[in-house]
Amino acid sequence: MSTPYIPCLDLGSYINGSEEQKKKFSDDLGRAFNDSGFVTITNHGISQDLIDKLYENIKAAFAMPVDKKQQYEKPELAGQRGYTSAGKETAKGAKTADLKEFWQIGQEVTDGDPIKNEYPDNEVLTELPNFNNVTREIYQKLEENGKYLLRAIADYLGLPLNYFDKHVHNGNSILRGIHYFPIENPDALPDDAVRAGAHEDINLITLLIGASADGLEVLTRTNDWLPIKAHHSDIVVNVG
Repeated sequence: MSTPYIPCLDLGSYINGSEEQKKKFSDDLGRAFNDSGFVTITNHGISQDLIDKLYENIKAAFAMPVDKKQQYEKPELAGQRGYTSAGKETAKGAKTADLKEFWQIGQEVTDGDPIKNEYPDNEVLTELPNFNNVTREIYQKLEENGKYLLRAIADYLGLPLNYFDKHVHNGNSILRGIHYFPIENPDALPDDAVRAGAHEDINLITLLIGASADGLEVLTRTNDWLPIKAHHSDIVVNVG
């Protein structure tokens, strides 16, 4: 049984490298997406200081009292912006909701594109002003990385490098901060309760900043679960 191909790739070699380096990056990325659907990315231009600030602010947001957090929960938005409390999201095919809470930030259209009218405004967290600035900066940097990755995919597929650009400009991308909160009484949980149920992503590509704990796994073609290991400063990328 062969091990799925999940390489660690240097995004800087694609952004600033030679034509040969760019070709190798695109080929490695395409091979990994064909094989496992996953890669890890290093040298992505997001500083460790900014990542640390992100975690600091996300933790502070989830540490707020429940009544404060729920002020930013908008049921009519179905979790697309602001806070979503525990018990609200269930994986496809599951009967029990995931044991988590989360906060979502979306696209901010600033160039007059009429698509702005289709997007709800982001919830501004007044208790933590830095939260809004840090999450906005992270969103923009991840979106920039995503565009480079899509250009590499286009190259691998033999398409024009800018093929995906028009499809993702002001796209409906989401930045989600997730908190897997402590379980006070695990014996009282349903037998099928999990932190995050097995699922497929609905996105074109997903970028995950290195998690603070293990748990991410991919289901291989041989029906085995394979842990995805990444350094805290790396970005995990999956397709589909």
